[in-house]
Amino acid sequence: MKQKFNVIKSTCVPLPLKNVDTDQIIPARFLKATTKEGFGDNLFRDWRYNADGSPKKDFILNNPRYKGVVLVAGKNFGCGSSREHAAWAIADYGFRIVISSFFADIHKNNELNNFVLPVQVSERFLEHLFDSIKSDPNTEVIVDLPNQTVTNTATNEEEHFEINGYKKYCLENALDDIDYILENKDKIVQFEQARQHV
Repeated sequence: MKQKFNVIKSTCVPLPLKNVDTDQIIPARFLKATTKEGFGDNLFRDWRYNADGSPKKDFILNNPRYKGVVLVAGKNFGCGSSREHAAWAIADYGFRIVISSFFADIHKNNELNNFVLPVQVSERFLEHLFDSIKSDPNTEVIVDLPNQTVTNTATNEEEHFEINGYKKYCLENALDDIDYILENKDKIVQFEQARQHV
């Protein structure tokens, strides 16, 4: 579901693991579906459930102490295959933001294309955020897309993050690539008409 991004304040779900690849995010056996619905049920499936389908009590998504629309992950999140289904699963579960100190490029773009904001921070900021969440699961972050800042409310640490200008505009206005083209349809028509007279 497309939602406009502005300023989001939320508690976090911590996943302090490095090199989380897309097969761990959504295992390959779930890639046969052709629509995006239902993928959230299988997010981190093999970490989240036992073979009989019962929840693993020690996995973070099954811990009621941690909730929110922000996933905080270790370095090199989304490495491995380029499957867009990984971003589908993250979005369908309800996460709107993923914070990490490094994202695999293709996965980062897949998140942006599915209205999930990847916020890349320094390793120091990430470490302090993990510490804050561990000390108090009610720790919140404030992600300000217009100003491109993220704040750890427990420590008042703030960092600037980078984002492609086009993708920022699309997130702020809840536009996918086709929506953006349609929004500029008149300009495209005018350009084509002008070219006919050249």
